[in-house]
Amino acid sequence: MHIRNTTKPLTRRMLLRGFAAASPVLYLNRAAVAQSAKPPALAQALAQLFHAVKFSNLSPTAVKHGKMILASTLASAAAGTKMESAKIIKGLAKENGGAPQASIWFDGTKLPLTETVRVNAMLSDAAASDDSDLRNVAHTGTSLTAICLAIAERTGASGEDVLTAIATGYEAAGRFGDMVRGGRPGLHASLIVAFGATVAAARLLGLTPQQMAHALSITAASVGGILIGTVSWAREYMGGNAAHTAMNSALAAQHSFTANDDLLEAKGGFLDTFGNGKRDSAQLTREIGPQWDIEKYLAIKLLPGAHALHPSLEAAINSAKQGNVNPDDVIKIIQSGPPKTSITYAPSVPKDMVEAIHSLPYFLATGVADRDFNWSHITPEKMHRPVIARLVNLVEYEAVPASAHYDWNWGGTVTIVTKQGARFTSTVDAVKGSGPRGIEWSDVEAKYHALMQDGALPAKRNSEMMTAIHDFEKMKQASQLTRMLH
Repeated sequence: MHIRNTTKPLTRRMLLRGFAAASPVLYLNRAAVAQSAKPPALAQALAQLFHAVKFSNLSPTAVKHGKMILASTLASAAAGTKMESAKIIKGLAKENGGAPQASIWFDGTKLPLTETVRVNAMLSDAAASDDSDLRNVAHTGTSLTAICLAIAERTGASGEDVLTAIATGYEAAGRFGDMVRGGRPGLHASLIVAFGATVAAARLLGLTPQQMAHALSITAASVGGILIGTVSWAREYMGGNAAHTAMNSALAAQHSFTANDDLLEAKGGFLDTFGNGKRDSAQLTREIGPQWDIEKYLAIKLLPGAHALHPSLEAAINSAKQGNVNPDDVIKIIQSGPPKTSITYAPSVPKDMVEAIHSLPYFLATGVADRDFNWSHITPEKMHRPVIARLVNLVEYEAVPASAHYDWNWGGTVTIVTKQGARFTSTVDAVKGSGPRGIEWSDVEAKYHALMQDGALPAKRNSEMMTAIHDFEKMKQASQLTRMLH
């Protein structure tokens, strides 16, 4: 006769429960002492803060900037539909298939949430035309939009729900940016945006504060990204991974998956491994406001390419216009400003779009030659002109004098020197399209209509979507916008 063994394997949790039952007074007393002496876990404190936000807490500018992020991200994603890197990942995702939970933009195919957000985030990131955060050069809005629209399609969340999640997620990404600033070098900013997307996902999935705290810890155990990858397709791959990681973490926490309560701040934890090791709880868990991060630090790309180059590009255009400079008369283009990490300074003509969008000499040469820069300038026809080949070799970097001051790490000063000995100089700190200078709907709409045509939707549909975005907070179901993208 076969006797079935019903004995369960002994686990760590069973051992602890047994110890508590055998020595209840000792166990409870020790637990009480530990609880009273131990400060709240950082993940829990942050989750309580982010969970409590309501739409009524948002300022009018925070709401406006959230809607601008939607318009900018979808426009960038439309351009991304033509990028080979995004096509490859979309093809793999469709090949793998799975539960039809949310739609790929400009395609309509429905895939699991985790795969959909990866593909949609990559579509936006691949075109190098998404938003940035002035502090971190992080494309926070890309992951937030991908996450929020996918979950809204699944849950029926409203426009107000989505805009609240975007603003709160932007705030969360900023706090994690504070944690890693001054920490380990060589990390890509996708590590930061994953936490903002995790908070947005947790809110829209209806997670409790405790579950959101676990989701943040799971993300901390999952994130990655190497800055040097910025100058290849790895850039958008890391952006897609940030959204994928956030979605996975929130779903796992929703299904009762847990992680260390103190994974962020413990020795060997997130702060210790990736950040500066300092825990300023009061600063990291400070109340939101009076000015929201999405108001102050959002920068919408009004031009393609690495956003950190845009102030110097704008300064070059200003200098060329100021002196009505003939490109043939230029003998030097001098740039100074804070060093731009992972940006190409080498004076050479870019071979392709990836090189062009990260080449400071190319940006400056084009600004001087054309007194303009737009999405046509990242095509081979514009890159390989004789005037550009000459001007890129005239670009010099000059150390910032001690007397100079930039409020933002991106600032740049450009001086054009001519054969006649004339010098024309301009300094740009916060770039056009950024919070400190004010972001205009007219600029966002110009970008939107310039890029949305790449998504192959009818022009009338694109206009209807722009109208819907303007009134997004009135939308009972945010999935109405996603359906228009098919």
